[in-house]
Order: sequence, then structure tokens, then C-alpha cells
Amino acid sequence: MKKFEDHLADIQTDMVAVCVEYADHQADDLYIYCSFEPNMYAFDVFYRINGQVVRKHQLNQAVRQSDSLQSHQYNVTDARQLAMLEIGIENLKEIHKKCEEHNHQMPTEIKLHYDMKQNKLSGKYRYDLVYSNSEELLPDHIFDAWFEEVKHQEN
Repeated sequence: MKKFEDHLADIQTDMVAVCVEYADHQADDLYIYCSFEPNMYAFDVFYRINGQVVRKHQLNQAVRQSDSLQSHQYNVTDARQLAMLEIGIENLKEIHKKCEEHNHQMPTEIKLHYDMKQNKLSGKYRYDLVYSNSEELLPDHIFDAWFEEVKHQEN
């Protein structure tokens, strides 16, 4: 019988695989944001490509701005973005289900960083309310702040 940690690792691996596939296995790093606060799930992702931190709809900008002779064209259609986000939400719901089945507290926030070159996944988990006790904060605000933080870090 699988332990909770095994289920969590499997689901997170699936999240990463979907996001890696979206970027055609071409990104250097990917950053996944998951959130669950009373009855609301949120999922989003951003990438580091050619040293540039970009949102999921900006992948082609990172290619155009690099000096690379190879010009890879990413499929960043709204339909493809939505499909990836829907899978991420389903994965997050599955984590919630496994938390309940194994009597574990559901994280309110999960931040995953996958270093594709080193094949290394790291995560940070929070269990306190992040935005639902605020009248002004939304999950998008937290995601945007993390994006800006990573964007301004040293490469």
C-alpha cells in the first residue's frame, strides 16, 4: 500500500511532466504555483528559458530575444494553456483527496521549482491562510509576486 508521500510525489511528478511538455522540454527551470484556500483551487506556472523568466504565454519571447540561431516556436495558444491549467487543478484536487484519505492537512500553498538541467525538484509548502483572510489579495497576486521575485534573482 502506498504511503501519503508516495502519492504526493506521483502527483507532483505529473504536474511537472505536464508543464515540461507544455514547454516542449526546452525550458531551463519551471516554477509551479498551487493554492487551496476554502473552496478555491489555483494553479499557474512560469518558466526560465535562455536565462529569461517568462510567463506561460511568453515562451516565444524568450526565444526571439536570445542570440540562439535555432528558433524554436512554442504552441502557446489559449486552448493549450487552459488544458495545462485544468490538468494542474485536477492534480491539486487529487492532492486534496489524498490528504483527506491519509489524514494529512492540505497545504494552502505549494511552490515547486524544477531544475530541468539537474532533474531536481524542490518544493515549499504553507499551511496557513495566505489570501482568503484579506479583502484585497487573490491567488494571482501571490503568483505575480513570486514571478517578480524569481525574475529579479541572479541567474
